[in-house]
Amino acid sequence: MDEDSRQNRWAQRTEVPLAFASLLFLAMYAVLVLAQGLPEAWRGLCAAVMCLTWLMFVLDYAARWRLSGQGLRFVPAHKLDTAVVVLPLLRPLRVVKLYEAVQRRRGEPRLSLYARVIAYAGVTTVLLGFACSLAVYDQERGAPGTQMHTFGDTLWWACATLTTVGYGDVVPVTTGGRAIAVGLMACGLALLGAVTGSFSSWLVQVFSLEGERRNGEGPSER
Repeated sequence: MDEDSRQNRWAQRTEVPLAFASLLFLAMYAVLVLAQGLPEAWRGLCAAVMCLTWLMFVLDYAARWRLSGQGLRFVPAHKLDTAVVVLPLLRPLRVVKLYEAVQRRRGEPRLSLYARVIAYAGVTTVLLGFACSLAVYDQERGAPGTQMHTFGDTLWWACATLTTVGYGDVVPVTTGGRAIAVGLMACGLALLGAVTGSFSSWLVQVFSLEGERRNGEGPSER
């Protein structure tokens, strides 16, 4: 069995468990941030589960690296997997790859390319916005001069940032919060560009097909 087939088989077996692990990580992180009155034993359990999910991602990354046989070329070729291991806030984005894993088992994808791009961007926006809202709220609450007194304030800020609206009525004041904000701004621009570009391309394709049909139905030349 060659390395590519071994790597594909490993990916098919691990995508679904890792997707659920990423959701579990996000849930435990949300509990730690939002449930301030939680007993220490439960907080320790949540932290242990988060560490366990991180260990799952590390083991998966190591296995993919070994099976690929690419050496150091594996790191730039698998940017999302690398980011998921290094940056905890991006861990929930592993859910986005779940659809691809399911479709590989069923054959051809049911959605068109443009629909998949928009669906991926939508899911990514929700997961990334929620995770960054939790992280910024954890950094900002109780900070001197903070404008984010509730989790709802950070959700409003995340929506304004991801959509590139930037009202400026609620902004982070801590160094950690601003660092997360910079990353979220970059992701918002990239996601907005992907959706806009995909939608524009779909419109051009639709109009082109409509024009071809009209030309085909026109009167023939004598």
